[in-house]
Amino acid sequence: MINTNIPLDQINAMCANTMMEHLGIEYTEVGEDYLCAKMPVNKTTHQPLGLLHGGASVTLAESLGSAASALMLDPSKAYPVGLEINANHVKSVRDGYVYGKATLVHGGRKTHIWDIRITGEEEQLVCISRLTIAVIERS
Repeated sequence: MINTNIPLDQINAMCANTMMEHLGIEYTEVGEDYLCAKMPVNKTTHQPLGLLHGGASVTLAESLGSAASALMLDPSKAYPVGLEINANHVKSVRDGYVYGKATLVHGGRKTHIWDIRITGEEEQLVCISRLTIAVIERS
């Protein structure tokens, strides 16, 4: 299960000087089997037609699942890395925020699987993604 004792400000501090900071991703809620975040839809996350870039959605999804897996591990013993991700983009968004929620599907010793749903401000489904994380033991 996810360590819910780590404060959100500490989780967000991990994003300093990373792609997450550049895109404005902010973790907003943590539970025993889920992690939530929001990301602005603006010129930083747009594609040329002024819509949310699919790659930005995938970045949000992988950021959520990777951070959630990190919160499940003892960092002195193991760390998570993305192994496979897929995404279906089902609705376009031009502005505002999108909200992601990564929910644990499988939390094994060697792999974690996350279901990530990204919604718009009116709770419409924007993207659905599945992420497989490899748990790498430190030597």
